Amino acid sequence: MTETTQTQMTPPGRAKPRSPEFRLAADALRGLRQDLFHDAFAYRPLPRMRVDGPLTRRLPTGIRKYAAWTPHAVVAVAGLFAMSIADADSSGGGSIATLVCTLLALFPVLLTLVRPVGAFWFSFAATPVAGLFGDRWSDWPWLPGSFATHLVVLTVVALRTRPRTAGWMWTLTAAYGIVAETFFHGGYYIGTNTVPLLFVSAVALLVVTVLHVRRDAQQEVTAHQSETAHERSRRTLLEERTTIARELHDVVAHHMSVVAIQAEAAPYRVENPPPELEQAFVTIRENAVAALTELRRVLGVVRAEDYEAPDAPQPTLADLDALLANVRDAGLTVDKVVTGAVRGLPQGVELSAYRIVQEALSNALRHAPGAAARVEIGYVLGGLGLRIVNGPAPTTSLAKSSHGAGHGITGMRERVTMLDGEMTAGETDDGGYEVAVFLPVPATAEETG
Repeated sequence: MTETTQTQMTPPGRAKPRSPEFRLAADALRGLRQDLFHDAFAYRPLPRMRVDGPLTRRLPTGIRKYAAWTPHAVVAVAGLFAMSIADADSSGGGSIATLVCTLLALFPVLLTLVRPVGAFWFSFAATPVAGLFGDRWSDWPWLPGSFATHLVVLTVVALRTRPRTAGWMWTLTAAYGIVAETFFHGGYYIGTNTVPLLFVSAVALLVVTVLHVRRDAQQEVTAHQSETAHERSRRTLLEERTTIARELHDVVAHHMSVVAIQAEAAPYRVENPPPELEQAFVTIRENAVAALTELRRVLGVVRAEDYEAPDAPQPTLADLDALLANVRDAGLTVDKVVTGAVRGLPQGVELSAYRIVQEALSNALRHAPGAAARVEIGYVLGGLGLRIVNGPAPTTSLAKSSHGAGHGITGMRERVTMLDGEMTAGETDDGGYEVAVFLPVPATAEETG
């Protein structure tokens, strides 16, 4: 019996699948190259600080202008502090050595203001150079000046980049310190300061990482809040439009019912009507009934699950006195003033005017309880003017005025926009609130004549 062995071979031109460990190492090297090697010395100036915070906003204008440079001043002071440490440490050497050590301590810190990643590499390269000019080999490889400089550079660069970059910088710093101590310090770790530097820098980078995470979380929360507010505003707008559509359904249905009834009764009012006239009225009635059927379907689409059709007809301006009486019973003093010749308006205009007054008074009750209000209605040739104004809430009231926070303003604007009208709403000089609306009404033949 012959035993055959099948060997799986990789097809030509097809790469052999890599192990998870290899992919992990490749991703790590790719991240290292992206964070610390790609455009390492790119020009990235430190932006000025915002001066609209709770503390800087209280500063005088002249001082506030200079407060925007606070981060730059802090970095410069840290650089001068590192330079002073390097100068004190190299006081026993020559003047050239002292100058080199102080400059190597100051320059990397200042470089973080314009080229942060490049400043890390410069500090990295300046450390052994400063060690050669220094005279304290017991502190190799981190002389006190290099210790302070590299710690400041790590912290500033971490603040200006991201946590992954901070991790790479700390890893390379640890690798350099271990290699330098092992091969250039006889393998003795006593008296060296790599471990203290790694510990202090790890704490500093951990604090910076926490700040990064907190800032990113705040930005994400702010973005979600903005998105939620936008969706809430959009949903409110759709709800108001749906409410308006429900109310106008009753108005339109009433008119269409009148058309259907009149079309059915019209042939009986004419003696011996011609067949063409009878057919025309039949067609009118059929179209009116079909329109009513479609209106009911539309109402079914926009109707909520808990919606119940009102039994009473939709209100008009004639019902405004009853509304004002209810508002007065709720504790709001309201006066009504009517100017111009009172006349009948289209039912849609009457309904919208009534709802606008109702919502404006509801806002006054909710946000300025106990205040006095005034409703002005002006009949002019081109339309209808409305003005609802209320005074400020009494000082004894605990309610805080926040006009416009509810859905009333949105609903009023939608009704005015639907009728191609104009509306303004805002606080008055005495702390009250005013809503002014103009609803255009086409002039009839009787009015123009």
